[in-house]
Amino acid sequence: MDGYAGDEGSDTGAVEPMPGYVDFTTKAYSVMFSALGECADCGLELSRRTLLDNAHITCTEIALFILCAVMWTKTRRGLTAYVFQPLAQWCDLQPKDAAKMPESAWKLVFYTMSWSYSTYLLFFTHYPFFHNPPSVFYDWKSGMSVPTDIAIAYLIQGSFYGHSIYATIYMDAWRKDSAVMVVHHIITLALITFSYAFRYHNIGVLVLFLHDINDIQLEFTKLNVYFKTRGGRFHLVNDILSNIGSVSFSITWFWFRLYWFPLKVLYSSCVSSLQSVPNIPFYFFFNALLFALLLMNIYWFLYIVLFVVKVLSGQMKEVNDVREYEDEDALMMKSEKHLSERSHISDEGKHVHNGIAKEKHL
Repeated sequence: MDGYAGDEGSDTGAVEPMPGYVDFTTKAYSVMFSALGECADCGLELSRRTLLDNAHITCTEIALFILCAVMWTKTRRGLTAYVFQPLAQWCDLQPKDAAKMPESAWKLVFYTMSWSYSTYLLFFTHYPFFHNPPSVFYDWKSGMSVPTDIAIAYLIQGSFYGHSIYATIYMDAWRKDSAVMVVHHIITLALITFSYAFRYHNIGVLVLFLHDINDIQLEFTKLNVYFKTRGGRFHLVNDILSNIGSVSFSITWFWFRLYWFPLKVLYSSCVSSLQSVPNIPFYFFFNALLFALLLMNIYWFLYIVLFVVKVLSGQMKEVNDVREYEDEDALMMKSEKHLSERSHISDEGKHVHNGIAKEKHL
């Protein structure tokens, strides 16, 4: 799918007003449906040619990506062994909290660093992408050079999500939405790689900025949940901070991911991109990835709403891990009951050898 004709737009310096939801929905539908109708010769052969003609990524960049992904994994293991786990022991956290604390501490450190850098790029440099999102496609050219400061952001984020796919499966505590999280990391890595190779790096910086802030608040909240019961005592300050973090997380999730993301990013990628670049490569593929990201944001927002409802209705007495919505005592009771049943069954399945009960190995 090479590109599609669109209305010519002049790349002026004027700031274009951000649309509302209705304007975004109607224009995006109209433009995408029209582009689809004009795509008479779309197919695998055209996609192959477009990929070869417009994808620009070097072996050196791939090697740097792999090297940095391994570096993140090594760095996390080092910080966990020599900083986070000793800190959990020193603070005398409960065993279940001490086991999960290093993961949240690591993510808080990374996302604070990465979001701070994205904030610097968008608000303390000459880039106008946040205040004028359609400008992300002004003067776009296939194979154009990527500014060094943006290339650094892409290397940091791309290699981190490469590490995160591995970490979610083999290092993180497994949660109810971990499978969705793996899919999220794969889509995010695909977006980062694709946008870099096709030189859609400007809009990529905006996407990263709008998403990383929620991860900071999420991990901050979880850490305060873990630290509010430590040393055998309840600490009110951490309980207050976890509640503040939870409220802030819920508000900014909607504001950044469900308000600004569709109206700034998706509108630009669906509508403004064709105005600035009538034959923009892989228009539908790129937008499909962004819409998939939006759907996952909506999916997680439903978890947040459920969490808030449980707190307001009294089903939850306090803020727990915001991605683990089942009551932990109930889970423990289920686990103990399950272990008891398995113990009873296993006793029946044992055979005696020299007066000692031994399990059967299948």
